Order: sequence, then C-alpha cells, then structure tokens
Amino acid sequence: MNKNDLVGLVADKTGLTKTDAGKAVDGVLESITDFLKKGQEVRLVNFGTFTVANRPATEGRNPRTGEKIKIPAKKQPKFRAGKGLTEAIS
Repeated sequence: MNKNDLVGLVADKTGLTKTDAGKAVDGVLESITDFLKKGQEVRLVNFGTFTVANRPATEGRNPRTGEKIKIPAKKQPKFRAGKGLTEAIS
C-alpha cells in the first residue's frame, strides 16, 4: 500500500472526497512528524506508539577498504505496535 492507496481507502470509509481525505492524511502525518521533532511521543491507543530513539556515535569499518570510520550519533523514529493492532493481525 502506498499513500495514494491509503487516501483512497480513507475517502471510501469516511465519505470524504479524495482531496479532503488527502488533506486529512497529510495533516495526521505532519502532526506526528512535528511531535517527534520535538522529542515527544505519539500514543494512539490500540494502534501503537511512535517514539524517537537516540543512537549513539559508533565506530565502524568500510567494507571495501577495512578502514575505520566514525558513524555519527543520530535520532531515529521507532514504532511499537499496540495491543489492538497486534491482536487484529494475529
């Protein structure tokens, strides 16, 4: 499924036009992104929780040359499925 498929399904389930459903989907995704940028978690009961994990800087190796390289620290989004979602797909 891609974003266009999701917009189509939202439009069908809600009775919205595809344009309005697209705006709604974009609004939800932008809101989740904004909260994660601030370091806050987004908890959707029975669906799941979006959080930001801090990955520390590490040292790795270039597979071609074997040379040591520094891998910088970064923030990474994480998703943990909720009980309702887990049960729905089981």
